[in-house]
Amino acid sequence: MSDVPKTHPRYLSLTLRDTIVAGVEQGITSIHGLIAHGRGEAFDYLIGEATQPFATEAIRAAAAMLRLAEHPIISVNGNVAALAPEALIELGQVLNAPLEVNIFHTETGREQRIREHLLKHKARLLTSPAKEGVENSPDVLMPTTEAQLSYIDSNRKFVHPDGIFKADVVFVPLEDGDRCEALRKMGKSVVTVDLNPMSRTAKQASITIVDNVVRALPLLCEEIRNFSDPAEQDTLKTYSNEAVLQKALRYISGSGNGD
Repeated sequence: MSDVPKTHPRYLSLTLRDTIVAGVEQGITSIHGLIAHGRGEAFDYLIGEATQPFATEAIRAAAAMLRLAEHPIISVNGNVAALAPEALIELGQVLNAPLEVNIFHTETGREQRIREHLLKHKARLLTSPAKEGVENSPDVLMPTTEAQLSYIDSNRKFVHPDGIFKADVVFVPLEDGDRCEALRKMGKSVVTVDLNPMSRTAKQASITIVDNVVRALPLLCEEIRNFSDPAEQDTLKTYSNEAVLQKALRYISGSGNGD
């Protein structure tokens, strides 16, 4: 997709830009997603384009929360579908949890194109088998009018009854702040990946991984595979999202190493 040489110091960042642009061209990512990606990229610069200790701390807690969940669900929007489809599917595999398409900007057919994009990356083969009587098999669930979230008026209120609506823990990388707030008001726990520790999502989520989603997802999958129930439950009990966000802010401000 790019003529940027691998030796370029900005190679990874520029490659991710190209991936997002390709997502727009394929009708997967909204053009508004370009703005969101650019904003996140600015914060990635500020954390050194690396997974910092505050992110690792959140990843450990997130792994515990997701593994201990009764009905975890992985919510997918256009940006994350374009950037990390394989990692999303791997997460679904290690959790035995379905993916569910949920987007804010609903250009004609974009939800279905996201689903098809994930299926091309073998989502159907890696997640749990279809349930009898469920219209959309749990490979990639789609929003319906049969179930709606409370406390929100945008398109993101429409969800699948056996997906986000039923879930006790929702993994929502690159989240929309309004829906994160609505999910919390409904009593659900929310794990998010957000490069901006000052966003509404970051502040309202149960656990916020302040990192680039392409780095965080593989680490989260690895942590889930290494999950040790007693030890990780203690990790979750002592976790403070507010403290983690403060560490991220101190790192970004240059006032310390984040500890």
